[in-house]
Amino acid sequence: MYGMLSFIYHAAVIRSAIISKTNVGTTSYVSPAMLESDAAAKEAGTVVLNGVGVDPGIDHLYAIRTIGEVHANGGKVKEFHSYCGGLPAPGCADNPLKYIFSWSPRGAILSQRNPASFILNGKQVDIAVEDLMNRAEPRHGWLLVRGLSYNRNSIPFRESYNIPEAETILRGSLRYGGYSKSIKAFADIGWSDTANKDWLKPGLTWAQIHQKITGASDTSESSIVSCINAKCKFPSKAERKRIISSVRHFGLFSSEQVTIRGENLLDTLCGQLEKLLSFKRGERDLVMLPHKFVVEWTDGKKDTRTYS
Repeated sequence: MYGMLSFIYHAAVIRSAIISKTNVGTTSYVSPAMLESDAAAKEAGTVVLNGVGVDPGIDHLYAIRTIGEVHANGGKVKEFHSYCGGLPAPGCADNPLKYIFSWSPRGAILSQRNPASFILNGKQVDIAVEDLMNRAEPRHGWLLVRGLSYNRNSIPFRESYNIPEAETILRGSLRYGGYSKSIKAFADIGWSDTANKDWLKPGLTWAQIHQKITGASDTSESSIVSCINAKCKFPSKAERKRIISSVRHFGLFSSEQVTIRGENLLDTLCGQLEKLLSFKRGERDLVMLPHKFVVEWTDGKKDTRTYS
């Protein structure tokens, strides 16, 4: 069985698979909850293979191959950079988010709602969840990609890749420009909340939900926008205008009745995004997986290897 469910269900699926002696493969990182089943899986003879997608997955193959070649020739990997982006092709990124969901919108959004840790110039850097999207940095030269957000915890890869000599270990996610600020704004408004809401019932409109979560005095767009301005720290007037326009584009100020999903705000928003931002016939996607290795040789010389 190959797990295409959201990562939040993988630990439960693995437990069930062990009982039925069914092998499992997922594209997810190994979480502590999944590791709890390690001994039981071994005892049952059940294969549980995780991290077999593009990232994590193919990126590991690139890394291990290159690191092995460097070490075999007496070199040291002083810096390791790995970035990945699963994106719509440039001609298909024509919505305000500049993104199309080829997998669970919930998983895609929550993947950007994790703290990040990495090693930079010999020092550990930790970024809290609430700061992650603000710390996205521009990366130029890869088509139209302009956004990099740091990808969870890069530090364990020093051991798993056998590069104790590395002074920089950094893994990141690539997105088109504007994506990170939009996701940050949706979170600040309240749309990333996964807690069940007793008041979130069928029959509500998008405007009524926005009134509730922003504290607006009524359901008019002007009242809601005024409260959004107070909740969000927009980096500029231009970004404020762009993000408010994207909220409008997705119908979230409208009097349209909402299809409630999961009794929480995130799943309800994801239902709308899934409806509006799925790949249509003829639209193309794009995968970018650039790696950079800074290598130091025994004579002290350094060179940079890049793969994509």
